[in-house]
This record gives sequence, structure tokens and C-alpha cells, in this order.
Amino acid sequence: MTSPATPIAGFLAIAFLGGLAAAQPQPAPLSVALLKDGVYWVKGGSGANTGFIVGRKEVIVIDAKMSEESAQAMLAEIRKLTPNPVTTVVLTHSDGDHVNGLSAFPKGVTVVAHANSRKDMEAAFKDPKFGALLPYLPNETLTAGLSLYIDGARVNLLHFGPAHTSGDLVVFLPDQKIAFVGDLVFLGRDPLVHREKGGSSFGLAETLQKILALDADTFVSGHNDPLTKADIQGLLASIQEKQAKVQALVQQGKSLDEVKAALGVVDAPGPGGRRWPSFVEVVYRDLTQPQTAPVVYDPLKR
Repeated sequence: MTSPATPIAGFLAIAFLGGLAAAQPQPAPLSVALLKDGVYWVKGGSGANTGFIVGRKEVIVIDAKMSEESAQAMLAEIRKLTPNPVTTVVLTHSDGDHVNGLSAFPKGVTVVAHANSRKDMEAAFKDPKFGALLPYLPNETLTAGLSLYIDGARVNLLHFGPAHTSGDLVVFLPDQKIAFVGDLVFLGRDPLVHREKGGSSFGLAETLQKILALDADTFVSGHNDPLTKADIQGLLASIQEKQAKVQALVQQGKSLDEVKAALGVVDAPGPGGRRWPSFVEVVYRDLTQPQTAPVVYDPLKR
């Protein structure tokens, strides 16, 4: 994690500059696939997977890619499918590989995000490198779940509390039984939790339980092909098993280095020399250095 002398904005700027897609020097070609009833997902290009919903008169986009170039390519693909304008972008959270492409969108587009994501973006956009993104700070924010109709599409924006960050949104389309889950679900790598953005490993486990309770059969994550409930159940079981092991070692008075050694964690810099804390380290710090968590809203109980 950060040293006491490292400002939080520095961490946020790193995330916005690179994001996870920095590991891909040559992005894969952009591709668009229909999921169901006008709902599409987009993979490839620079940055995380995205999606969009073609309505009767407008298009709703979910996340914005990491670069203006890739976002422009996505918008070009949308224009091949419909003449309807893109009027709304919903952000699942504030990481750069999900938001840095916003500058490709028309000025005045409605950008929807959790209020905590807007705060993260405001902090990161203080860096002059992000001057082009300042006009795209979210202009519609929420702190709890919200159910709405956008151009005839029923869209539930769900916030289950701190998890990957403190501002994660799940975009749930109940009629199509599709949920866009951003970076709440990672398969094939260590789960990533940004404590510097208010994330929580135990909140992540609780959030995955609530995602599993949704009446959905297709889950679109930021860095995997569409997933099933079985995939998420397997991830949740793995997370809970690791949390239990760390908790037992903490109760024995083990240090962080001892916990890492016991669980076979080897720290190594990632692409560009950055070091992302392992999930084991995040769990350890959640147990020994608890943060003051934001209020958890459960929109399913509203």
C-alpha cells in the first residue's frame, strides 16, 4: 500500500493513467457481440469490456474504455448498428480503464456514476494530463440503488457498499436477465480491491453474494467473457476460503510477511513497475487496519 508520504491523488492518478489494460502493449481488435434484445457487450481495444443498450430513440453505454481512440472505435461500431445518438454513459466505477475514454463522447452527454466515483475522478483529474476529461465528470450521481426506465429500457443501478472501490455500480437489466458488474468479478487473476478508494475485501464477498441473488443468467465483467452464476459462486468460495486462512493466521499473531509466506504469496512489480497489493495483503489490512466504511445501502430491500 501507499507510504504515509504518498498522497491519495497520486494513487488515483496511477489508476487513471494506466488501469489494468496497461499490461497489453498491443490491444486486441475491438469486437461487438449481441447478448439479447438490443443489449451488446464490447471487448478488445484499450481498456475494460464495455456494453451498450440500443433503445427506441437513444443508446445507453456502460463504461467508456481507457483511451479516446478505443472509445471512438466503439462509437463507430454503435453507429453501424443504429442511427440513435448516445445520450447516457453509466460508469461501473472510477478506474482509468473504464473512464479515460470519456473524452470521445459528445459534450453534454449524461454521465451517471456513484457519488464516491465522482470524488475519485475529481481527485485524479487534478492532474493536468486529464484536462480533457474534466468536462466529463459525472453529472448524475447516486448513493443508493436506483430503478429507472431509459428510453423504454428497464435499468436497475445497484450499489451494495464498498467492494472493488467504494463507488461500484452493478447495471442490472431485469428484462434481459443481464448484469454488468465492472471489476467486481475477476477470474484468472487475484481479485483486485482498491483500499485507497475505500474498497473492502469483505465487502466484495458480501457484494458477490448479493449479485448471486439477482435474477440474472449473464454477467458481463470488465476483464472476462460473459460469466454465469456458477463462475461467480466459484470465485466467492475462493475468496471466502482465502479470507478464512488469513483470519486464522492473524488470530495467531502472524505478521503480514509471515502471512504472505504461509500462503505462498510472492510480491513482484507488475507492468510498468507498479505493485498492486495481493488479495492476501488486502485481507490482512482489512483485518488489522480497518477503515471507516461508508454507509451500506441495500437497494434490494427498498
